[in-house]
Amino acid sequence: MVVGQREVPGSAAASDAGTKGPGVRRRAWFVLALLVCLMLVNFADKVVVGLSGVGMKKELGLDSAQFGIIQSSFFWFFAVGSVLGGWLGGKVRARWLLAGIAALWALSLAPMAGQVGFTAIVACRALLGFAEGPTVALAMQVAHSWFPAHRRSVPSSIVIAGAGVGPLIAAPVLTWVIEAHSWHAAFGVLAAFGAVFAVLWLIGGSSGPEGAAHGHGGEAPKVTVLPERVPLRRLFSTGTLIGMALLFFVAYANTSVGVSWLPLYLREGLGYDATTAGKLVVLPFLGAAIAVILVGVLSSALTKRGVGNRVTRGVLPASMVLASGVCTVGFSSLDRGVPQMTLLVIGACLNSAGYGVAFAGLADVAPAGQRSTVFGIVTGVYSLGGVVAPLVIGRLVDAGKSAAAGYGDGFLVLGITLIVGAVAALLLVDPDRDAARLAAAF
Repeated sequence: MVVGQREVPGSAAASDAGTKGPGVRRRAWFVLALLVCLMLVNFADKVVVGLSGVGMKKELGLDSAQFGIIQSSFFWFFAVGSVLGGWLGGKVRARWLLAGIAALWALSLAPMAGQVGFTAIVACRALLGFAEGPTVALAMQVAHSWFPAHRRSVPSSIVIAGAGVGPLIAAPVLTWVIEAHSWHAAFGVLAAFGAVFAVLWLIGGSSGPEGAAHGHGGEAPKVTVLPERVPLRRLFSTGTLIGMALLFFVAYANTSVGVSWLPLYLREGLGYDATTAGKLVVLPFLGAAIAVILVGVLSSALTKRGVGNRVTRGVLPASMVLASGVCTVGFSSLDRGVPQMTLLVIGACLNSAGYGVAFAGLADVAPAGQRSTVFGIVTGVYSLGGVVAPLVIGRLVDAGKSAAAGYGDGFLVLGITLIVGAVAALLLVDPDRDAARLAAAF
């Protein structure tokens, strides 16, 4: 098979494989828009606890370590959901699978709209994490089924941009809901949105025929012919998958800290009031949403100029995470002010900017029939960064001489971790090399 041209087993649109024309292109972009909405709701669900943190801690009498457990609990079964969802992605139609996942989000959020205790919150967050675990993997599987391999960087980046748009919209809106009503009301709003998305996806969402991607125009460059299937042990022994897993692990640790602790850092560590913190917290997500699309366009342009995938889908995202680590180390030692906030925002932008093209690099190595499984396993592995990072930050905040000092120590450790992971990825990732080796071996 040719990478990016094989029908996905069980695809609702498989019978249309090979269809060309503007109708297919319009449907591809419509589904992509729904996937952006999916990611928007997905990350709004993640950021709500951070926005509710001050009120939640006060109402329930929680210390920072206990709040770290609440944040970490979201990721306890995230990996299980990722792997299970990735496996189901090749067996269950995406229309039903993603709608069911969104419905489960709503179910896990609904109890938080009422009076709940510490244990109930942890249980609800753990269930939500399980349900959201496969979201990115499945969204990428669906997006890639509508576009050929050489055109996946931009669609992948647009999907990931939805993750930045989610907090961007949710932060000011949910902050207003919390201030005007209560933190419980914010969870009720998100539960309703999850239910609405489930219905919308049932109406208009589906996987696409990879053959339809030829309707997007232009000559496809020569691509490596991968076998139908490769043993997973062999796939995960390639430098690309090992390096990408490490890169995603450290980047997602940073993302999870931003989602879970950034609102509290702005208020407890830096002393901003709730309204100002609600406005400032959107800046990293706004920058990330823009940066991820720009990097996708840059990667696609470099590919058209004949630059290899090692650079466009390996070196490019790894270099950005490396620079993000440097920025994180830098702002961890600065006092509140414009320079500190500038480094914080730039670091967050760089950290997220390479997600889309990195997923495209994974797809270069994974046969189409195994893509959802590979994405699910990689997502499960990197989600462990979301388990560890919030706990570590919580411990360091409690152990610091002051809240500001504790947060500074936490972000310093995070920055060093980002640098180490990015350097490892720079040395390991080479999609063209590994795809050629797999093709030769099988």
